Amino acid sequence: MKDKASPVIPITPLYAKRKKIHPRTIHGLFQRWRWVFVWLTQLLFYGLPWLPWNGRQAVLFDLDARRFYVFDLVLWPQDTIYLAAILVLSALALFLFTAVAGRLWCGYTCPQTVYTEIFLWIEARVEGDRNKRMKLDQAPWSLHKLKLRVVKHSLWLLVSAWTGFTFVGYFTPIDQLGSAFVTGTAGAWSMFWVCFYALATYGNAGFMREQMCKYICPYAQFQTVMFDNDTLIIAYDQQRGESRGGRARSADPTALGLGDCIDCSICVQVCPTGIDIRDGLQMECIGCAACIDACDQVMDKMNYPRGLIRYSSENALVGGHNPVRRMLRPRVLIYSVIFLALSAALATSLMTRMPLKVDLQRDRNTLAREVADGQIENVFQLVIINATETAHDYRIAVDGLDGIRLDRTQAIRIAAASRGSSVIRVHAPADAAASGAHDIRFTVTDVADPSVSVSERSRFWLP
Repeated sequence: MKDKASPVIPITPLYAKRKKIHPRTIHGLFQRWRWVFVWLTQLLFYGLPWLPWNGRQAVLFDLDARRFYVFDLVLWPQDTIYLAAILVLSALALFLFTAVAGRLWCGYTCPQTVYTEIFLWIEARVEGDRNKRMKLDQAPWSLHKLKLRVVKHSLWLLVSAWTGFTFVGYFTPIDQLGSAFVTGTAGAWSMFWVCFYALATYGNAGFMREQMCKYICPYAQFQTVMFDNDTLIIAYDQQRGESRGGRARSADPTALGLGDCIDCSICVQVCPTGIDIRDGLQMECIGCAACIDACDQVMDKMNYPRGLIRYSSENALVGGHNPVRRMLRPRVLIYSVIFLALSAALATSLMTRMPLKVDLQRDRNTLAREVADGQIENVFQLVIINATETAHDYRIAVDGLDGIRLDRTQAIRIAAASRGSSVIRVHAPADAAASGAHDIRFTVTDVADPSVSVSERSRFWLP
């Protein structure tokens, strides 16, 4: 008896193969704004490390020295509260802007968007616009195709390498880093991180592009939680656009039973994530407004009013737009109040920040000992941090017990943006108080500016 052949079960793939997106080049108001932000963000990013400030670069996160320099501000590890506050402010700003105007960050200033735009510009200059790039992809390999690809990827790698070098230059003095690369003396870790960030830029902006926004970026996944019917989004006006259909420019769409959308699909061709905005709000939409500029140009050619695709809100599309209500929504007010309050608190704290830090520790080896003239001596270790960029002399004083004094006049000079330590010997009469521990206070004062003064409490031990 013959065995029956086993049926062949087709295997269904778990994911669809990626179709490469070739966005069509478009010009218009919002695309000009996008390039304004490309220039602004990149001038800041590439320029700040080279900006001289007080004999150093303006912004430097010196991890080796455990100091952050931001223009005149010098932050130490003890100042991590400011970093936490800045991170909270950034999150609040993101929530606020998203609630009011959707994905402005994604469309105009996100590094993924910015570098993708730069890489697409290079690609278009080398290989041509959308149709030429699509034909080049489908064409067999030839000397011409190889030449174009080599030029494009070389320019991508050049931008990526400079980006990686600049990023590392925020953590290592960039002039020293540049000299080390020129002379071939760069350390292994510097080489590694420059290459790492260069390859990350090359891969994300050159190859992954919309996949970062669609599958990897967490913000894209939870952004809809911050949307409501009054959030400003890029929307297609279905009431005006449907039914879609082609027609002659001179034709009357009403007589044909058509809306203003001529179904040219240019809005899809210019989209960097490849979506059709006419299908409604989608997670993949990054709010870049390329479809608005494209549709407006088509409307101009057809002599139709602009705004078939526009910045709007769900309520505005159905005629319920109320600008006052839109700006005074509870979530907008709550985000705004918290953001402004925290910003004011941070600014006040920075402006009134004492440029002097003191740390005091008792010598744990000996609690107390008797010295000459019946005096009791306690020993302390005092650390002074000068958080300014000029050297200062600091005077040390102690009080809290009758007759308590330092064994000698203490004045310490601390270099700019540096820390210094000193062994402080404190004497007090044996009969100054009952035996045991007694509260005392050390005061460190800037000799040149007595208003800069910090006090630290400790305990003096009498046997």
